[in-house]
Amino acid sequence: MAATIPDAFRDLLEQKKAFASLATVMADGSPQVTPVWFDTSAGLIRVNTAQGRVKARTMTPGARVALSIMDPDNAYRYIQIRGRVADVTGTGADAHIDALAKKYLGKDAYPFRQPGEQRVMISITPDAVQTMG
Repeated sequence: MAATIPDAFRDLLEQKKAFASLATVMADGSPQVTPVWFDTSAGLIRVNTAQGRVKARTMTPGARVALSIMDPDNAYRYIQIRGRVADVTGTGADAHIDALAKKYLGKDAYPFRQPGEQRVMISITPDAVQTMG
């Protein structure tokens, strides 16, 4: 059963241009943290990356992850979400990165796409949620 995001913190996920610090676990067990764009859909947190990047290698179905999302207007207000990767797909990934570019950059298309790049969309089920602020 997925954890519920408190209504008082939904703005960080749905309205503000907050970045998430995404923590994954490397093959050797060490943590890896990356700032990412994200959105939500049907109670899942969604991120996007290109095949071959560290996130694509560490975020396989069932993998444990954590996200820390700080309010860009108040550094003392944040939400931490721990969860598991629910799905990794290339289907819809190009449209998803374009939607994230619209949210974060105000651009209709992702401007940093590289020739031959294959995008993947990763959905995360929240298992535990902690908040402050």
